[in-house]
Amino acid sequence: MKAVIQRVKQTTLSVDGELISQIPFGLAVYLGVKVGDTADKAMQIAKKIANMRIFCDDNDKMNLSVKDVGGEVLLISQFTLYGDCSHGNRPSFTLAERPDEACALYNLCATELRNFGITVKQGVFGADMKIQQFNDGPVTIIYEI
Repeated sequence: MKAVIQRVKQTTLSVDGELISQIPFGLAVYLGVKVGDTADKAMQIAKKIANMRIFCDDNDKMNLSVKDVGGEVLLISQFTLYGDCSHGNRPSFTLAERPDEACALYNLCATELRNFGITVKQGVFGADMKIQQFNDGPVTIIYEI
């Protein structure tokens, strides 16, 4: 399982021109599920996202989590995180989990984040999503478990 975690200000997600989700500030998390990933991994990555200290404290040190600052998480499924371009120019997605299994683990990750007391908004699994985000910093962390 892989997450691209970005600290953001106002971020919106739309499908077919319809606003689906938005957050005022917090984290935009792009989540990819790999073949063989488990519920345990989904719970572990949710814990890491919830506790990652990438927001600044009063001394301008990255010392606070999204929960500490009252931010929200926009969780976006993205199978292309497991695109393999090592052979040719067209990515292969054989490492990405099948949609049914990936969707279940994506939803489990969202549930676990909510269990940490974080407001979580989601995209539409498998949809052609349009995301407008205002990166803060920019701060981008890639975490794979």
